[in-house]
Amino acid sequence: MTAPGVGEAIPEKPPVTERRLHPVTPLRRAWAPIAVIIGWAVHDPNQAQEQLTKLTTTTLLISLAVFVPAAALYGFLTWWFTHFAVTDTELRIRTGLLFRRAAHIRLERIQAVDVTQPLLARVAGVAKLKLDVVGADKKDELAFLGEGEARALRAELLARAAGFAPETAHEVGEAPSRELLRVPPGVLAVSLVLTGATWGTLVAAIVVPTVLWLATHSVWTVLATALPLLGAAGASSVGRFVGEYDWTVGESPDGLRIDHGLLDRTHETVPPGRVQTVRIVEPLLWRRRGWVRVELDVAGSSNSVLVPVAPREVAESVVARVLPGVTVPSVSALSRPPRRAARCLPWWWRGYGLVVTDAVFAARHGLLRRSLSLVPHAKVQSVRLAQGPWQRLWRVADVHVDTGASKTVTARLRDAQEAAELLRGQAERSRTGRKVARPDRWMAS
Repeated sequence: MTAPGVGEAIPEKPPVTERRLHPVTPLRRAWAPIAVIIGWAVHDPNQAQEQLTKLTTTTLLISLAVFVPAAALYGFLTWWFTHFAVTDTELRIRTGLLFRRAAHIRLERIQAVDVTQPLLARVAGVAKLKLDVVGADKKDELAFLGEGEARALRAELLARAAGFAPETAHEVGEAPSRELLRVPPGVLAVSLVLTGATWGTLVAAIVVPTVLWLATHSVWTVLATALPLLGAAGASSVGRFVGEYDWTVGESPDGLRIDHGLLDRTHETVPPGRVQTVRIVEPLLWRRRGWVRVELDVAGSSNSVLVPVAPREVAESVVARVLPGVTVPSVSALSRPPRRAARCLPWWWRGYGLVVTDAVFAARHGLLRRSLSLVPHAKVQSVRLAQGPWQRLWRVADVHVDTGASKTVTARLRDAQEAAELLRGQAERSRTGRKVARPDRWMAS
């Protein structure tokens, strides 16, 4: 391609086309003023009830006649003044009715694009697009788009982030996906029944209010305690079942895709190369069935679960797709702390273990609920050694490994000399790992 000669006109780039959100969006945004009033009523119910009793029927009807159109107008105007556009290098989002906000998201900094559909959004045929961006604590989102438009825009953004030219990004479409795992609803239900947290919160929701009633005979005290406990029990059982229903993991060139949800359907992506830590969790009552749970720490993302429940062999095969070249160490490969560590932490010291391979730093903790954390050497940001006075007396120390997801994995109660060698060796392994690590790039295969 030759540069234009003298006197030749430089071809102009086509103008950027700005788009609006789905027309159903004003209905969602019109609820904002109503939500403010509901929040005030919940925060100060006595004052709200007092103000409500002062209103006559005529005043109430007039207030509704003014407030409802005003809320509808607010929803319409916020929708009207919201635009987005995809340029050659960035996604632009302009919002704001009184105070304008313009977000310029560089395409190469996009690390995940998720499509979520709350229940009412599924009924209306719309979806919410959430973007994980490097260096941003909060997700930017486009809510709502038509379901087809959301998927097409997601595919376009991923293609642009992968380096495809703007004129061909529309033609690339969504990369094909190959299913790796699907969790049957029956298995998920049994796993929740066999989880200690479910029974613990349920017992607390029954026992604590009963004791308070016998001690105080106050209905309000019992309700104030019972309702949060019942909510926690529901969240740890029914809530998890609804959220993790039909959990599916698929593999595509742009990462691992996770689809789940009974009422609110969520389509997430685990970006390639952004996983900092993988945890394989094994509750006590799952061991006879050979089940495990796989959790993640992803830099700059809220993704935290990879597999809610699966046989260990299946889960390890999925972990191998997240961390290429990594083999999950066996239990026999883990080395326990020295026996004198029992002076620092009686009995529970047996739950700690450590193994360092060519690929990962792996530390285990827990006796009843075992958790094995795997940190690739390339993801280690810093290594620290900590030794308290009592640990110094018994010549043991802790080695902390910090990752890019602002999380820490700790090898507890190691022999002091071993810990010092581990500190020096891990720093060198991290430097070497970063040199040979694959780039964090979309569709890099």
